[in-house]
Amino acid sequence: MRPLSHLQPLPFSSVSSNAQLHMTRFHFKRSKFILLCSSTQPNSATEAGSASGPDSKPGLLDNLFLNLFRKKMVEEIGWDSKKPGYDGLIEVANRLMIGRTNSETNDAAVRILRSLFPPFLLELYRMLITPIGGGRLAAMMVARVTALTCPWLMGPCMVNSINHPDGSSCKSGVFVERCKYLVESKCVGICVNTCKLPTQTFFKDYMGIPLLMEPNFSDYSCQFNFGVPPPPTENDGTLKEPCLEICPNASRRREAISKTNAKPCVKS
Repeated sequence: MRPLSHLQPLPFSSVSSNAQLHMTRFHFKRSKFILLCSSTQPNSATEAGSASGPDSKPGLLDNLFLNLFRKKMVEEIGWDSKKPGYDGLIEVANRLMIGRTNSETNDAAVRILRSLFPPFLLELYRMLITPIGGGRLAAMMVARVTALTCPWLMGPCMVNSINHPDGSSCKSGVFVERCKYLVESKCVGICVNTCKLPTQTFFKDYMGIPLLMEPNFSDYSCQFNFGVPPPPTENDGTLKEPCLEICPNASRRREAISKTNAKPCVKS
């Protein structure tokens, strides 16, 4: 059997009008079924954000998203890095934590996320979309939008099926193969306090969607679980992870502690 990519469609003019209508209806129903019920691995642009591979150059939209996000961070902090591109973004994220408690950093990051959206959009989504199907549809929608729009920040990612607290499962998860934000920052504190915790808070408080993010500090992957509430802070194992050995902030703190009585970093 030839690969599907080699199969050529019949000329449109050679298909009868009834057949055309039947094919259109079948295609629509099949697409709808795949979107809502498929349990196969995602392999389309709708479900995978893998176009931005580790060696690919940022595209026009990637740069647009990066510049917008950085602009909002700079407005919140009141400071910008002299470095261009992603390196500068990481420096700004690092600066976000300086002179703030972890709670203040989380609050600032939530404000940055809110500023990326028109206020009415978040309110409408929460009122009109989130209640449908007990929030399941809203969770699946944000998973797809995340996979499509965030590879510039996180790297290749794809929608996957996750288990929900009620025992059911659906494709409301996003798996990040190797998070670029964590790889470049090399810092558990930046990951937890400027990404994981504020992102969970943002989706729950402003879109009505529970979210559990599970970063893996061994292989730098991350699993987004939309529709799944995070555990209480004291039971979240991620918050108990030690600083990475390669963390530049931890290295500077270790040097300072060896020379003074300064206290070690507390991530959360």
